Amino acid sequence: MEGTIEVSYTVMCKQDVRIEITLNDLLANEKVLRAIKGEFAKGLRNIEVTAKENTPVTLKTAKEIHTFTASKNDFADLLELAEEDARTHKRLKKECEGVELVDIRTVD
Repeated sequence: MEGTIEVSYTVMCKQDVRIEITLNDLLANEKVLRAIKGEFAKGLRNIEVTAKENTPVTLKTAKEIHTFTASKNDFADLLELAEEDARTHKRLKKECEGVELVDIRTVD
């Protein structure tokens, strides 16, 4: 009996962004600090904004996740199959050349 897997992927483009900054770096920026105070402490004086941990904050391009199904026997070729699916559905545009596998899940 042949099983099926569901494959999720996103399309990678040249203009994609992924920047990681720390919460402390954000709070050190005067414009960000002013915006936080204006939103959450409007009209109050002598307000200090602090963070207990230096938590990373990620800014990245929002991606649409596309899915297709394949046979478990095709597991070794999933990247190629995802690229073929993207081409078939015209998801690869001028500045978008490849795909990134996001999830692989057994259906049956």
